Amino acid sequence: MQDPPFGTLLYRYFFFDWLFKDASRGNVFERAAAWRHNCEQAHWLLTYMRRWLWCGLVLYACGGYFELLLGLQQLSAFFYIPASLTLPVNAVIGAAWLGFKALPRPIGK
Repeated sequence: MQDPPFGTLLYRYFFFDWLFKDASRGNVFERAAAWRHNCEQAHWLLTYMRRWLWCGLVLYACGGYFELLLGLQQLSAFFYIPASLTLPVNAVIGAAWLGFKALPRPIGK
């Protein structure tokens, strides 16, 4: 078995959609199985939240370093903008995690 290419590993490190199944397709049993699978995989969402949090903190610290210590405001924006984008990503991941943990199982059609 071959290892996945680096681009695939990098994508899987930051994005979690490959862990989940589509619970809107198939018959009632397939949808229920997909929902159970997704609920079992939901514990990985906290890991992804930590990754995005640390990435945002590191980017923000780099932006502060370039702005405050080196006086390069234009270059600091290169770090501040991606750092600010980690907040909505964490909000989406948190909403998904809460949804899997708190919401009842969807009822079949």
